[in-house]
Amino acid sequence: MLAKVSEAIEYWDHVAPLLDPPKTEADYKQLGKALDEVLDAGGANESHPLAQLADYLGDLIEEWETQHLTMPPAASAVEVLRYLMEERGIKQTDLPEIGTQSVVSEVLSGKRVLNVRHISRLSARFGVPAGLFID
Repeated sequence: MLAKVSEAIEYWDHVAPLLDPPKTEADYKQLGKALDEVLDAGGANESHPLAQLADYLGDLIEEWETQHLTMPPAASAVEVLRYLMEERGIKQTDLPEIGTQSVVSEVLSGKRVLNVRHISRLSARFGVPAGLFID
């Protein structure tokens, strides 16, 4: 156990900033990018060691969004997705949860609807209720 504590101390300066709740919009955006990296590194898989960190970061982001962001009351699924993409600086090519850039483009233009798999993955990625992506 002491070896694990020593190792944690050695890397603490790198890890600690991830654990602080965001205080500014810049902090919030940086935390969103960090969550994306953690998810890309395997944190989206619940059995992966980074899954707990992904959950924690998602909780921090959700808390900040609840306090600072307001969503239009009658937003469509596409409007919600556009809003979240804009808030986090995400491009169409950054959404493998939906598919290729062309599939994302079709969803955003209304030519294609989100399916259950898309909705589940987007909900997990953005840390928002799945119902936001259902029209």
